Amino acid sequence: MTRTGFLAAIGRLFAWTFLLALVVVVVYPLLWMVLNGFKTNAELFGNPFAMPVQLNWHNYADAWNRGVSDYLTASVLVTVTSTIATVFISAWAAYGLTRVRMPFGRAASGIILGGLMLAPAVALVPLVRMFQAMGLYNTFWALLILYTAFRIPFTTFLIRAYMIDLPREVDEAAEMDGASRWTTFWRITLPMCKPIIISTIILHVLFAWNEYLFAMVFTSGTTVQTLPVGLTSLMSKHGTDYPVVFAGMVVAALPVILLFFVSQRYFIKGLSEGIGK
Repeated sequence: MTRTGFLAAIGRLFAWTFLLALVVVVVYPLLWMVLNGFKTNAELFGNPFAMPVQLNWHNYADAWNRGVSDYLTASVLVTVTSTIATVFISAWAAYGLTRVRMPFGRAASGIILGGLMLAPAVALVPLVRMFQAMGLYNTFWALLILYTAFRIPFTTFLIRAYMIDLPREVDEAAEMDGASRWTTFWRITLPMCKPIIISTIILHVLFAWNEYLFAMVFTSGTTVQTLPVGLTSLMSKHGTDYPVVFAGMVVAALPVILLFFVSQRYFIKGLSEGIGK
């Protein structure tokens, strides 16, 4: 074996070793969480890294009946509605910034993208006062507005980066055929942006599904609390059934994991093509 071939083999060995270690680091905590959801408290504290003696499916039933079903419904509702609103508004804004010639267009882009520098924690106090005055505190509308408003700048940035290099000749041909701006956007430009749209959907779902700060501050009722906040209510000062908590965590993580595996091909393609431009 030549020196070059030997170095290439060593490089592949290190690469596979690193990837295998990465898989263990990512997969093992998830597997540990799932297995502990089937144990009893005694098993969990006796040997947390052992296999469960038997599969206690009632832990999942208990978690579901103790509020996880309500938290899951609230999370799905807020995540789906905020995702639709954020992606649609951001795509329409990106289309205007890249396809429509308007005065102060660069300034508008700077203002929108400047929203990336606004930290949500800084605006908490005035937002609480404003939402209380508007009667939106402790409602789904509060989270919908917050999740949409704070994610539009980032989502617009990604979609705009993808739209910049789309051929303008297609838009011009559609305009010559009598298509309106709306028709061109909806039937031509948006389908061409499918990879980045899917990527932004996944990114927003991950954000909205796991967001804790806004959900904790702006909600207080069990019917509007999302999973990250609701799961904390399963913890008790007088004794916590930790396997039930782990079962609730599995229920919370499963939808996002399935979504990512189903759409990972478009997710990687959209980000690589959008950010790389």
